[in-house]
Amino acid sequence: MNAAQTAPATSPLLAVCDVSVAFGGIIALNGVSFEMHHGQILGLIGPNGAGKTTLFNCLSRLYQPSSGDILLEGTSILKRPPHRIAEIGIGRTFQNVALFSNLSVLDNVRVGAHARTNSDILSDSLRLPKVRRDEAALNDRVHEILGYLDLESVARSIVSGLPFGTQKRVELARALAAEPKILLLDEPAGGLNHEEVHALGDLIRRIRTDRKVTVLLVEHHMGLVMSIADHVVALNFGRKLAEGTPAVVQSDPDVIKAYLGSKDQ
Repeated sequence: MNAAQTAPATSPLLAVCDVSVAFGGIIALNGVSFEMHHGQILGLIGPNGAGKTTLFNCLSRLYQPSSGDILLEGTSILKRPPHRIAEIGIGRTFQNVALFSNLSVLDNVRVGAHARTNSDILSDSLRLPKVRRDEAALNDRVHEILGYLDLESVARSIVSGLPFGTQKRVELARALAAEPKILLLDEPAGGLNHEEVHALGDLIRRIRTDRKVTVLLVEHHMGLVMSIADHVVALNFGRKLAEGTPAVVQSDPDVIKAYLGSKDQ
């Protein structure tokens, strides 16, 4: 067992504390709690309507929980608006690719990198030395990430003309450009073939190791989740159904019944 699979004694990086979300009379999340520690890959599983995307939208501040709290390094994130969530170290991709389709790959990734800049209108307009230094550093970071994800050859290409799998890598590059502490991946295997899913699993593990990023993964592809996750949380109808290592969750009778089918299937 490696260090990432052993729960450290230190405080969690992320704590979801008894979070509930209601839309009118519909309970989308009902008292969900779990913790993530530095360096983990945590898989969040469940069928459509289980509450996975609702929880992701709470973490990225698109939704406000009806009750409960979400703590990043011991501090609540719930008063922070969505446009200021990247600056505290939370990055995400989307189930349906959410890129600027008429911009180049390079410009899309630069958008992500700008989430970590501290420039202001006056400094930018005067082109002060600090602005020029920050811009050079940003460009270096963007090109390093493009190289890391094998996107340099399409850096000047318009995103809308690229294959779907490549667009997914561009969105991942944009998220990494903001230097996140936690990377939220929403259905990253959707639309990928078997070989691409296998390569994705290797890439997620490599990102965790190389870039010291903690990963929260929502995914219907059970093979991917169970092969790369250190810890798995299963949801059903907005409640936490099971939690533990992939082996523990896979063998949980309720999880087998709700998500994985019987062992004979």
